[in-house]
Amino acid sequence: MDKTFVFYCILFILIAEFILATVMNYLNAKRFKDPIPEDLNDVYNAEEYEKSQAYKLTNYKFGVFTSIFSLALILAFLFFGGFAWVDNVAQIISENIIIQALVFFGIIMIGSDILNIPFSYYQTFIIEEKFGFNKTTKATFLIDKLKQWAMTIIFGGAILSLVIWFFQWAGTNFWVYTWAFVAIFTLFMNLFYSKLIVPLFNKQEPLEAGSLKEKIENYAAQVGFDLQNIFVINGSKRSTKANAYFSGFGKEKRVTLYDTLINDLEEEEIVAVLAHEIGHYKRKHIIFNLATSIVLTGVMLFILSLFINNPEVSLAIGVERPSFHAALIGFGILYSPISEITGLLMNHFSRKFEYQADDYAKNTYAALPLVTSLKKLSKNSLSNLTPHPAYVFMHYSHPPLIDRIRNLKA
Repeated sequence: MDKTFVFYCILFILIAEFILATVMNYLNAKRFKDPIPEDLNDVYNAEEYEKSQAYKLTNYKFGVFTSIFSLALILAFLFFGGFAWVDNVAQIISENIIIQALVFFGIIMIGSDILNIPFSYYQTFIIEEKFGFNKTTKATFLIDKLKQWAMTIIFGGAILSLVIWFFQWAGTNFWVYTWAFVAIFTLFMNLFYSKLIVPLFNKQEPLEAGSLKEKIENYAAQVGFDLQNIFVINGSKRSTKANAYFSGFGKEKRVTLYDTLINDLEEEEIVAVLAHEIGHYKRKHIIFNLATSIVLTGVMLFILSLFINNPEVSLAIGVERPSFHAALIGFGILYSPISEITGLLMNHFSRKFEYQADDYAKNTYAALPLVTSLKKLSKNSLSNLTPHPAYVFMHYSHPPLIDRIRNLKA
C-alpha cells in the first residue's frame, strides 16, 4: 500500500463527506418553506413560523460557511505540511513517544478549538442572541471553554497515554486491553457523569417537594420504577431551550429536568415527558445503546490494530517518520466512512426506540400531554417541522415531530 494511494483515499473521503453533507443540508433547506402538516397547524402562528424559517435559514447559511472553513483548514494542513510541522515541534520537545503524542494532539485539538472560537462566539452571541435563545454571559462562555480544555487535557491525555503504553507493552494486541479499559471507563461515566462532570458546568438541585414531585413519584410507583433521584439543572444559565434526560442505571439512575422545561410545560406534560424517559429504561434502550457503543468501539480498535503498524498510514498525512499518533490521524479519516454507516444504523435504532418510548408513555400515562409537550418544545426551540426525508435518514436520532404525533394519536 503506497502512501500516495493512502493520501488520495484520505483526500477523496474528506471531499466526498463534505459534498454529501452539503447536498443533504441543501435538500433540507429547500423544505424550510413547505406548508406545515395539518396535525401541526397549532404549533406556530404566522409570525412565529416566519421566525422559525428565518432561524433555520440563518443556521443553514452559517453551517455552510463553517463547513467550508473546516474542510479548507484540514486540506491546508495536508497540502502545506501542517501535520509535519506539529510533529517536528513534538519531537523537539521530547524524545518520549507518549509525550510526543500528547504534544501533537494537544497542539492540534486546542489549536483547532481556538480557531473555532470566533464561530462559536458568533453562534452564541449573534445568532442565538438574535432569536432570543442565548442566556450565556461572556464570562460563562470563557470559563466553559477553559473547563473544556482542562478536561480534554486531563481525561484525553490520560486515555491517550494509557493507549500508547498498551501499544508499547502488547504490540498489535493493544486493542484488547484498550477495549477493556474503554468499556470500564464508559460504564463508569454512564453511572457517575451526572455526579462528577455536570456539576463542573451546571448547578443541580433535588426537585423541591410539591405537586410536581408528588405526581412524578406516583407515576413511577404505578409503573414499578424505583426513582430516588429527581434533579433540576439550571439550563437557563445558558439558553432558553428546554430538555430532560435520564442517566445511569441501578441505584445510580436519575432523572434530570431543565429548569426551562419546568417553566415551559404544565405538570401533566412534564410527567408525560418523564414517562417517555422511563420507557427508554423499561425497554432496555439504555443498555442496548451502551452495549452497542462498547461493541462498535471494539470493532474500531481491532481494525486500528491492523493499520497502526503500516507506515503509509502515517506518512500519508505528510509527517517525515511513522508514529502511533500520526497513524491515529490517518486512520481516523480512513475509518470515517465506516463510522458514518454505523451512525446511520444507530440513528435508525434510536428513531425506533423513540416510538417505543412514546408508546410506553401513551399506554402507561396518556398520549395527549405528551403530544402537547412535544409541540411546545418544538415551538420554543423553533425546530424544523418539515425536514427532508433524506436528511432525517442521515442525521435524525429522533423521528420528525409529525411522525411522533401521528404515532401517538394512532
